[in-house]
Amino acid sequence: MSEVKTSNPINITEPAMVQLKRIMGEKEVPENYGLRVGVKGGGCSGFSYILGFDEKKEKDEVYQINGLQVFMEKAHGIYLLGMEIDWAEGLNNRGFTFTNPNASDTCGCGTSFSA
Repeated sequence: MSEVKTSNPINITEPAMVQLKRIMGEKEVPENYGLRVGVKGGGCSGFSYILGFDEKKEKDEVYQINGLQVFMEKAHGIYLLGMEIDWAEGLNNRGFTFTNPNASDTCGCGTSFSA
């Protein structure tokens, strides 16, 4: 069993948490899955965010954020520390948004950044 970290590297707003829990229920996400947050190379600015439900992997650190188990590879922390995940609901934009203090540049899509 892995250690659950007590300090959280990211913040998930209440509107985002409501949507994540709704999706978990609708998709019948298994109990042992958690929210995977990370980065991958690509996107118009160099990196893209990873956000989805997954099983814990060997390289993951485990966090408990507002009752939700969150998995993040330790190496991704330097890109994500202090990031906020929110939910936007508007005429031009509906979905998860990422506010990342580590991003030196972002793209118009809001899901790509450079550091």
